[in-house]
Amino acid sequence: MQVDYMIVGQGLCGTFLSWNLINAGKRVLVIDESKPNSSTKVASGVINPVTGRRIVRTWEIEQLMPFAVSAYANLGNELGKPLIRQCNILDFHATPQMKLAFTERIPVEKEYLRIPENSDQWLRYFNPSFGIGEINPCWLIDLHAMLEGWRKKLADQESLLEENFNIDNCIINETQIRYKDIIAEKIIFCDGTSGLNNPYFNLLPYARNKGQAIIAEIPDLPATNIFKQGISMVPWKDGLFWIGSTYEWNFSDLNPSGEFREKVAHQLKHWLKLPYRIADHLASERPANLERRPFVGLHPIHTSVGLLNGMGTKGCSLSPFFAKQLTDHLLHGHEINPLADIGRFRKILSR
Repeated sequence: MQVDYMIVGQGLCGTFLSWNLINAGKRVLVIDESKPNSSTKVASGVINPVTGRRIVRTWEIEQLMPFAVSAYANLGNELGKPLIRQCNILDFHATPQMKLAFTERIPVEKEYLRIPENSDQWLRYFNPSFGIGEINPCWLIDLHAMLEGWRKKLADQESLLEENFNIDNCIINETQIRYKDIIAEKIIFCDGTSGLNNPYFNLLPYARNKGQAIIAEIPDLPATNIFKQGISMVPWKDGLFWIGSTYEWNFSDLNPSGEFREKVAHQLKHWLKLPYRIADHLASERPANLERRPFVGLHPIHTSVGLLNGMGTKGCSLSPFFAKQLTDHLLHGHEINPLADIGRFRKILSR
């Protein structure tokens, strides 16, 4: 079998990169072993234009968000499934200081922040200690429909190899890649946390980060918004809510912890007025990095090897844009944003 590009991994990055390349007429093979608790499969699927306690705009959001909205809509049209909908965040202020911080940011970020109309309607569902703010627009992605739908399409096109990629079975030189009986011009790694062990890229400043989430049934809670007070409650699949998440930098395993479950239960006891039932508890490792900027591009020495990784917690907004940037770089030589281009690590990767 001979292809133009071999892509390792079918999370957000692998999905959008393969979609772009196939639509450009390239022969692609995606190698991916389906794992139930990959970082994409347990993610909330939220695009939020602001971040942090200071409520500042996320990096490049003015460009990233409209691009992502269009990309998810177009991919959804191709799959015949709606993948994205607007789902604004209602931010329940936990302290007077948080309310003041939000209110003071409204004149600065009036494009994204406001006081919601009819706040009193939420009193039947929550205890809003110090009022509510709204982040608008926010977007919710149906990651499960996207991954499953695109995976089926890859399989139907014979562009999917369902197995765990083993780099020891891969022969890489400057003119071609050979993996078992498959030959490609280039190989692009979109394999999330596996990148920490990739011999071509393991010197990059990856940062191991664990996230956890509770999946809960809350039958009487409207799925119209994302609700946030310390933790976030996000409409998920099958009428469930995703509740999380943690950002754990020091951890000994990737198992769900009782400590997190108790933290969520304590928070909901004081905040949520409705009965709920915990249906599942998930944990996964994110492909984060110390710079909080993606890793995008071809290896500066081994130019038949590429990388699209390191999206961290902003993967839903970053992946569509940088998958397209990498596609345009591969096909037309266009420049990649220098703050994301792995060429910025040329000295490190040349060792």
